[in-house]
Amino acid sequence: MRWNRTRPLTLEARLLGVLLPGMLLVLALGLWTTRSDALRAANAAFDRSLLGAIKGLDQNVSTASGGLSVEQPYPLFEFFALSASGPVHYRVATDDGLVEIGAPDLPLPDQALAEGQPVFYDARYMDQPVRVGVLRRALAPPVGSARHVLIQVAEATDARERFAAGFVRQALARDAVVLAVLVLAVGGASAWALRPVRALAEATRRRAPDDLQPLSVADLPVNLVPLVEAINGQVARVSALTETRRQFIDDASHQLRTPLTTLRAQLDYARREADPGRAQAAMDALSHELDHATRATNQLLSLARADAGALQADSVDLRALAREVALSLLPLARGAGIDFGLDAQEAPVPARGDALLLREALANLAHNALVHGGGPVTIEAAALPGGGWRLGVVDAGPGLPAALAGRAGERFAKGRGSRGAGLGLAMARAVAERHGGRLDLAPGDGGQGLRASLVWGTA
Repeated sequence: MRWNRTRPLTLEARLLGVLLPGMLLVLALGLWTTRSDALRAANAAFDRSLLGAIKGLDQNVSTASGGLSVEQPYPLFEFFALSASGPVHYRVATDDGLVEIGAPDLPLPDQALAEGQPVFYDARYMDQPVRVGVLRRALAPPVGSARHVLIQVAEATDARERFAAGFVRQALARDAVVLAVLVLAVGGASAWALRPVRALAEATRRRAPDDLQPLSVADLPVNLVPLVEAINGQVARVSALTETRRQFIDDASHQLRTPLTTLRAQLDYARREADPGRAQAAMDALSHELDHATRATNQLLSLARADAGALQADSVDLRALAREVALSLLPLARGAGIDFGLDAQEAPVPARGDALLLREALANLAHNALVHGGGPVTIEAAALPGGGWRLGVVDAGPGLPAALAGRAGERFAKGRGSRGAGLGLAMARAVAERHGGRLDLAPGDGGQGLRASLVWGTA
């Protein structure tokens, strides 16, 4: 669902959508850090002022009279209150709590105080936040049982907060400008980086509809090359499929035009012939030619399926498949008086392949052997010792003619005087290649005849 929502967006918008939250997070972290730094800087400055006020009070603390006295430095407090932009509170007390001058309820720090070491901390006084500085030092001479004096000075933190807020506002304005520049830079950089994609799209749009040449990967960024190569692979597959379909149309028109013309002529002759005997002979010839056209059509369809159909690779028993083909062609062998048999082990021969295509290929090889070869004809099915399988036919005929030996397996390649379509070996080779194998054509046993075999699954 998320992809569907973002699909109409451009790549630049998607890139900004990914980067912008991260930028905003960095900006927020930067502002938080800036505010913390500003507060630390303000605290350091204000703490120096508090320390000055504490020292001013300390210089006016006296025990010479035998008690604790403080001469309040009014000019110093007035200046301090002016610079602090708010009220200033102070407290001077002995550690026994018997003498206390100033604001008696100023909060003390949570930590223990070391002698002569000023401590600064945040607290609340009179329902407002204050910054407090405190100093504990020894009394000389002591006052009764009191040995130390505690001096506290507090000021409101409004000025500090205003200072930090102003600092953060300045940082926010600066970061907003930086963010705007980054957004423009990312947009510009994305547009520049995507120029090869737009150029590739424009070049593709300018192509002719029948131009299936591979796209050029020259001058493309490295990360775009795999995409273009994948497109080229798909274009190559489409081109191969288109060529296969065109080849099928050419093959069909080449192979069926003559039989259909012959059928039309024989039918017209039979319709005009008054002699029943001649009419019957014409009908017999018509039936024979129709069988030839039907077989050629079936071979063309099988060849097209072998070229472009999806390979249904599954477990198949080659012995059962060979037996099935042998039984289907047994009537043809008996009619021709040819010794026709099966050479396969008694146990099943399991293999991987498309049973339908393998059956069609083996049937074509066996039919060629029965019609154009010579007896005996034997179907073979075996697993090879080194891995892989062999499925084929061996006959004892004259073998391949010398003029046909170099073109065996090509479409419409056939010997002189042959009535076949020249598609049987081509279909068998296409099936073998679809299985990643080959069509082997070699002399039969004793160097006589022809052994035509599909071999696949070998290393």
